[in-house]
Amino acid sequence: MTRVTTHRARIAVLGGFAPSLISFRGHLLAAMAARGHEIVCGAAGFTGDAVAELSRLGVVRCRELPMRRAGMNPAGDGRSFMALCAWLREERPDVLFAYTAKPVIYGGLAARTVGVPDYYPLITGLGYAFGAQPGLRRRMVASLVRRLYGSSLRAATATLFQNPDDEREFRQRRILRARDRTVITNGSGVDLDHYAPAPPPQPSGGPCFLFIGRLLREKGVRELVGAARRVHRVRADVRIQILGDVDDNPTSLSHRDVEALQREGSVEILGEREDVRPYIAAASGLVLPSYREGTPRVVLEAMSMGRPIITTDVPGCRETVVHGENGLLVPARDEDALAGAILQLADSPARCAAMGAQSRAFAEERYDVRKVNATILGALGLSDVTAPTAAVPSHATTGAA
Repeated sequence: MTRVTTHRARIAVLGGFAPSLISFRGHLLAAMAARGHEIVCGAAGFTGDAVAELSRLGVVRCRELPMRRAGMNPAGDGRSFMALCAWLREERPDVLFAYTAKPVIYGGLAARTVGVPDYYPLITGLGYAFGAQPGLRRRMVASLVRRLYGSSLRAATATLFQNPDDEREFRQRRILRARDRTVITNGSGVDLDHYAPAPPPQPSGGPCFLFIGRLLREKGVRELVGAARRVHRVRADVRIQILGDVDDNPTSLSHRDVEALQREGSVEILGEREDVRPYIAAASGLVLPSYREGTPRVVLEAMSMGRPIITTDVPGCRETVVHGENGLLVPARDEDALAGAILQLADSPARCAAMGAQSRAFAEERYDVRKVNATILGALGLSDVTAPTAAVPSHATTGAA
């Protein structure tokens, strides 16, 4: 049963990396503030520009926290946990909302320690801890991460998932108990106006298929390169572009790998770009051969701009595509199937255009960020308290930007 907040609440939003508070949660933060609630944020990597933008969205305070995105280091994670507890004791939030693995795990443990009344974690995807792991050490680490998830989620008022497969796996592994409340959201949503439909690209430049993301093994980058080589044996005019860069994740391609691929020429590696829209607009379709996702944001952006999607039939990805209608689903780790799907769409610009139009229709129906945020706010029980008669708790009356 959702507890509805009828007073001005102080909401602590915890992320791993400060820029993601803007790019992935900006609309949600603004919606919380518009309903009259006080928002404070914690993450690593705050800059002056990020704090200024968050203030514009309605956030009143930001706290820099020592939170590494990848890897497990007992001493470092211990410092993160202690800093998080200190932040929560200082802010005394009514609600803690956390997303991504480390904030969810340590946020829940800190919420239990400090006594935060309501904790709402958002599971944005399952990482290596839920896949097959080679080696005893990695299996032990994965087992520990799953146990930490279970301990953390004991504090949750409700746990939010971006797709039903992840929720099902948490229950099958008994990370969640039968009585634990869950809510399914359609990813993080997409701003339909910002990612406005773009006309199909002109055929004169040849078909172009775009990958956007970090150059990680789990994103299917190696399979994409293999598929590109197969495609070029049949149609040398088909371009495969990669918009992304190497990462400190141990499964990332290295700089040496990138240099070798650039010399080879089977794919064009463009590096990172702040605005992906011009690249989506120039592409015939988006390709994401990932092994697993929460709900991939780049897919929603490409759908909103009217592009067909080629992705894998795995949790998080399969929900975004109706095979043959707005794109094609292929098995994960299958270079031949991926190359075949790219060639299918490369050979039929008219089919690309029709599928792209259906992608936009699906984005409007299912993934509008306003609809997704309404679901999240409803799950958190955050009512509109902007009426002048609303009661304000004494601890939530202070705090300027």
